[in-house]
Amino acid sequence: MISPRTIRLASIRKAAFNLGRRAALCLLPIGAAVLAPDAAAAFGFSDVAQRAKQLADTAYKTPDARLPQQLQDLGYDKYNAIHYKPDRAFWAKDKLPFELQFFHEGEYYNLPVKINEIAPYGVREIHYNPADFDFGGAQIDPEQLKSLGFSGFRVHYALNNPKLKEEMLVFRGASYFRGVGKGLRYGLSGRGVAIDTGLLSGEEFPRFTEFWIERPKAGDKELTIYALLDSRRITGAYRFVVKPGDETLMEVKSRLYLRENVSKLGLAPLTSMYLFGDNQHPGADDFRPEVHDSDGLSMHSGTGEWIWRPLINPKRLQVTSFAMTNPQGFGLMQRDHSFHDYEDLDLRYDLRPSLWVEPQGQWGAGRVELLNIPSPDETNDNVVAYWVPDNAPQAGQSLDLDYLLHWQGEKDNRPALSWVMQTRRGHAFTRNPDNSISYVIDFVGPALDKLKPDAKVEGIVSVGPNGELLERSTVHNDVTNGWRLTLRFRRVDDDKPLELRAYLRSEDSTLSETWSYILPPG
Repeated sequence: MISPRTIRLASIRKAAFNLGRRAALCLLPIGAAVLAPDAAAAFGFSDVAQRAKQLADTAYKTPDARLPQQLQDLGYDKYNAIHYKPDRAFWAKDKLPFELQFFHEGEYYNLPVKINEIAPYGVREIHYNPADFDFGGAQIDPEQLKSLGFSGFRVHYALNNPKLKEEMLVFRGASYFRGVGKGLRYGLSGRGVAIDTGLLSGEEFPRFTEFWIERPKAGDKELTIYALLDSRRITGAYRFVVKPGDETLMEVKSRLYLRENVSKLGLAPLTSMYLFGDNQHPGADDFRPEVHDSDGLSMHSGTGEWIWRPLINPKRLQVTSFAMTNPQGFGLMQRDHSFHDYEDLDLRYDLRPSLWVEPQGQWGAGRVELLNIPSPDETNDNVVAYWVPDNAPQAGQSLDLDYLLHWQGEKDNRPALSWVMQTRRGHAFTRNPDNSISYVIDFVGPALDKLKPDAKVEGIVSVGPNGELLERSTVHNDVTNGWRLTLRFRRVDDDKPLELRAYLRSEDSTLSETWSYILPPG
C-alpha cells in the first residue's frame, strides 16, 4: 500500500525543488450543455493537437497565479492537510474499474488545471466543488473558493487487491506525473518535456493546462488520458494510454509545436533523487546504507550496446551525455530492491520503481543526457535524464514523438548477458597509504551463471587522460555466482573529472554491459 507520508514527501519535494529552480482549451464554458454523443465519440488526439497548434500560432499568455488570501495564508502544513474526500471519488458510485480524485490549489500549486470527462453522452468539464474536500480543520470560507480549479488529479485502481482501489498514477505540477506497478510505491517522475535543463539561461517548465479523460467501461483494464501542454516557447498534445499491472505500461503519443527556438529540447524526460549509495558514502552520519529513488541510468543503444552509468550527488552541477542513433531505450533504474540496502521502514526506497523509456519508431541521431545536481538532502529531485535530438524543430515547426513508459519493479529492463549489481568505492588497501582510489564492480547475469568458477574472464578497462590505472583484477564471486572487477587508480588533477569504462569479456565474446563512470572533481 502506498504510504500517504511518502506521497506527500515526494510531491512536496518536487514542488519545492522546482520552485527553487524555476489560455488553455475549454470545450465547455461553465453552464454550457455537454457535446452531442457523436461529437464526443469523435474526440481524440487530433482535437488536442489542433488546439496546441492554435496556441502556438498566438502569443503566450502568462497565467494568473493569484489565489484567495485565505489559501495564501495557510502555510505548508495546513495546505498539505487538505485532501479530496474518498467517498466522492469520480466514477466511484458507478463502480467502474478506475476512479479519480483531485488536488486542491494552493502553496506551490497555484495554477488551475482544467479536467474534462469524455463519455458516451458528451464531453464535459469536471468542476471544482469545495464540498468535495476535507480542509483538515483549517478555517476556510468555501464561498471564497468557488472560482477555483484543480491543481491535478490521481487515478485509483485495484492494482494490489481486487477489493480495494489504490492510488497508482498522479498528474500534478508543471508536466510531471508519477506511476507505480504492483507492490510498488511512488518514486521518480516522468515529464512531458524539458526545456533548457541545466543551462545558465535557466530552465523553462511547460505545464499541462488541461486534461480529457475517457470514461472507462465496466471491465476495462486501461485508461486513456489526453493532455494539452503550454509554455512561453512550446505547446503540445499528448495521449497517455495507461495499462496497470505488475509492470504499469503507458503508451505515449505526443506532438510538440515551437513558438520560439529553444537551446535544448529534452524529450521523454525522467526526474529522480539520489543522495548517496554504495558508490558514494554519505556526507554525514546516517543509519541507512543508501538513500535514492534511482541508482543508475541504463541505456540500450541502437547498435545493441548496453551502458550503465551509476548516479552520483556531485559538489557542483554535472552534465554528461551519450551520443547514439535510434536508441532502443533508456531509463533511470532502481536496481537495489532489498530492504537491507536502505533500512528505511518509513520511506521504503526498496519499493521505488524503475522507469524505462522505449522509443516507438525511429528517433534518429541525438544523445541521452544526464544531469546530476548537488543536493544536501533527500527532499530534492536532483537527477534528470532525457533525449536530445540532433535535429530539433525550429520556431514554427512541429515534432511527433511516440514511446512507451514502463513503471517497473525488480523485473526491470536489463541486458540479456549480465549487468552491474553494485559499484563500491573506497581507498585501496596498501602498506603505504596513498591518494589512490579503488572501485569494486560486481557483475551478475545469465551469461555468467553458465560459466565455471575457473573460467577465463577478463575485465576490459579504459581510464580517461586524467587518470592512471594502477591495478586491475577479475575474480569469480562465489556468493553471487558472478564476477567481481576491482580497480585501483590515481587521478592526475583532483580539480578535473575522470571518466572510467569497464566491461567483462571471455576470449572474443562480450559478457556484460558497459560500466561507465564519471568521478567528479574534488
